[in-house]
Amino acid sequence: MDSFELNKIMGAILGTCLVLLTLNISANALFSPSKPAKQGFAIAVPDGPAEAPGAAPAEPEKPIAAVLAAATVDKGAAAAKKCASCHTFEKGGPNRVGPNLYDVMTRGHAALTNFNYSAAMQALKGHNWNYEELDKFLANPKAMVKGTTMSFAGLNKQSERADVILYLRSLSDNPPPLPQAAAN
Repeated sequence: MDSFELNKIMGAILGTCLVLLTLNISANALFSPSKPAKQGFAIAVPDGPAEAPGAAPAEPEKPIAAVLAAATVDKGAAAAKKCASCHTFEKGGPNRVGPNLYDVMTRGHAALTNFNYSAAMQALKGHNWNYEELDKFLANPKAMVKGTTMSFAGLNKQSERADVILYLRSLSDNPPPLPQAAAN
């Protein structure tokens, strides 16, 4: 191959590069993208539980005593399976990520000595759980105990929470009396 043929090939390659460079500069001039001040996307996450679009508005909360009257231990045992990945329920059972929940209704806040509670939960130490507190805690643990390490989002339905509370009440050798309205 002589040098003239080599010059033609190199000229074609350089000409192509020049055309591509010109097209790139022209396209950037016509369609200049605006660069954001901060990289990434802002994702808006609501603090409370999300409601499905088109869902009926949430019914107002009833007193826990009235809801407990309609609750059942069997439904509570089924609903408490959501908790079984982090908690155990049997008497003398081991702690997992969360403490054993046997006899939780007669036990004080952060009362197990063989479990490392979060500082937020230890700040509540000193009195036993009651039905209203447990209902609020099961609805949204992070709202009730600010700074808790419990990652559970909560149970939205008050009837489901009442079932779980009644089940937890049944896990005791000496369960506390039900609130007055539920006892009637």
